[in-house]
Amino acid sequence: MAGTNSERELLTEGPAIILAYPQLGENIGMVARAMANFGLSELRLVNPRDGWPNEKAQSAASRADHVIEGAKLYGSLEEAIADLNFVYATTARDRYGYKPVRSPIVAARTLRQRFRTGEATGIIFGRERTGLTNEEVALADEIVTFPVNPAFASLNLAQAVLLMSYEWMKTGMESEDETSFQALEQRPAKKDDLQGLFDHLEDALEARNYFRSADKKPKLVENLRTVLTRPAFTETEIRVLRGVISSLDRFSREHPRGSGAPADHSRAEHNKKVSDSGDSD
Repeated sequence: MAGTNSERELLTEGPAIILAYPQLGENIGMVARAMANFGLSELRLVNPRDGWPNEKAQSAASRADHVIEGAKLYGSLEEAIADLNFVYATTARDRYGYKPVRSPIVAARTLRQRFRTGEATGIIFGRERTGLTNEEVALADEIVTFPVNPAFASLNLAQAVLLMSYEWMKTGMESEDETSFQALEQRPAKKDDLQGLFDHLEDALEARNYFRSADKKPKLVENLRTVLTRPAFTETEIRVLRGVISSLDRFSREHPRGSGAPADHSRAEHNKKVSDSGDSD
């Protein structure tokens, strides 16, 4: 799977993800994959409709095996959260109760703070079709809801888990700008390298009669140089471009690279002309 690297550290920490009465095994598998993407590993299942273990869940998990194999099964939501100190319930519907309602980022920061002090925490997600009942929401300490289109607020189960998992991951980063890898550092091209590119391109265009009007050539050259100085090329990029120009100089559409040396084609064409001339006699 693209992006999977067994040689790097596997993150397995954070709040438990609790699926209350999930229906499809495929959705459970996609939840496991979302969790694994962002370092969560503890999956709790409350009476899944299609039973457990589930082959479809295993398949949909896309190699998030440690999450699927470690999933714990419970008969009720009360049992699933009994050993936790603090729990969020997720919902997209208005709830007219007295529980605080948090945004995902605030909820994730709270979970991170409690995790660091050694508390056991969890996030409850409801059924695919109907979500959590009021009674189930009442079991949580606080509510977390997502900033979604009010006219289309229903999220896929795995999407909801992924959003919370992503926010959890961000709270553990040194900076919100941090990324898992960086582009290779490259040295900017020297002006001498850029001048070589100009000369190379100008010579190639001159050979092809690109500058058809001598009085227009200075302006055309100026335009080309303006275009080529805008990107701030690196040394590597200059080499790539000069390699392209060299290839266009040496090979044609009729005789592309790999079809023999250009000199061989010139000789063959010359011999053919001589032969054709002899045939006309």
